[in-house]
Amino acid sequence: MLLGALIDAGVPLAEVRRALGSLAIDPDSVWTEPAVRAGITATKFCVQGEDQQAGVKPPGHAHDHNDHESEAKPPRHHEAGHRTLDEIACLIDRSALSAAGKDRAKALFRRLGEVEAAIHGVPVDQVHLHEVGALDSIVDIVGVVHALEYLGPDRIVASPLNVGSGTVRAAHGVYPVPAPATLQLLAGVPIYAGPQKAEMTTPTGALLVTAYAGSFGPLPSLTMQAVGYGAGARDFKDRPNVLRVVVGEAVAEGLQADAAPDGVESPAGAPTRVTVIEAEIDDMTPQLFGLVMERLLADGALDVFYTAVQMKKNRPGTLLTVIVPPGARERLSAVIFRETTTLGVRYRESEREVLDRGTVIVETPAGPIPIKVARRDGRVLNAAPEFDDCVRAAAASGRPVKEVQALAVRAFFDQTERA
Repeated sequence: MLLGALIDAGVPLAEVRRALGSLAIDPDSVWTEPAVRAGITATKFCVQGEDQQAGVKPPGHAHDHNDHESEAKPPRHHEAGHRTLDEIACLIDRSALSAAGKDRAKALFRRLGEVEAAIHGVPVDQVHLHEVGALDSIVDIVGVVHALEYLGPDRIVASPLNVGSGTVRAAHGVYPVPAPATLQLLAGVPIYAGPQKAEMTTPTGALLVTAYAGSFGPLPSLTMQAVGYGAGARDFKDRPNVLRVVVGEAVAEGLQADAAPDGVESPAGAPTRVTVIEAEIDDMTPQLFGLVMERLLADGALDVFYTAVQMKKNRPGTLLTVIVPPGARERLSAVIFRETTTLGVRYRESEREVLDRGTVIVETPAGPIPIKVARRDGRVLNAAPEFDDCVRAAAASGRPVKEVQALAVRAFFDQTERA
């Protein structure tokens, strides 16, 4: 539903297919269909299921990939959908996501694996993800990671989440709604049980929303630019089973930094409150630092970086710095304590100023290249192509990477002048 809504809001399906690379078998294995839910026209994103022949679109059938089935219906995936985290990571590496996107997607699944391991009492490396380990759910997550990279939002706000009620049948049996993994992923998030006797928030949805949303609450003041509706599989008679995405530019009135709630960013150019968490570490194996960064970013950190420092007893060490929304300090501190060897952290409130950011696709002799664009008061201050996309285009066209970068920047400014 989330990916359908993002496509409905303007993310090209061709871009999603490109990002999936060989993960989706062939371009026809993912498609969209129009759907009407209680009078609302929406886009349903469809993925060929693993119970169908590879590469063949089931005629006239929209495979249910985002909603778990009701108790009366058996699980929709066979054993091919039960994958370990290492197997899922290999599949993600086959996608055409940017390097940062691949790291983000793998960190998301790692977080889900840790939740499942805690619920079932097994080591994380022995966890087999069932419904969420199926290819269509992997496509969902990889697709959403790319779609949000494509849109490049500075801030994401989500409404409180309707988790539904009743029961759901999963690989291990019949569970109450919300399912245990969903409930654990939603710790610290406002939820409610709507009137529907169905699972309204799945583990996949809970994983994505909690990883990306900086805050939860009512729709903030904004100038709307696009709206998208993603259709779920069920069609309730009295309520539209759709997920709505609203894309817009923040309105300054009523969103000054002093009045903004924890975790809510102010418009570009205005001061934004953040929390800076720090810890020095001198006794941790270097292999863990990369994993720590992945976990922190997947759990909502705005930025993570390391600095070489000299510590007590003249030992070389590493300063871990994590920038987070104020409301996420306790959650991210818990990740630091769990994943590193530090015995303590310190934190301080700070302010930052951010530019308006977005992504523009330009056509070049080496193929289409995404350009990250930063503006202030409508004026372009920075425009740079995505390096990983330049590397791929260079390999495909036989050109040097630096030439592709130059072509992309020139195409952007030529396009801007024509506009």
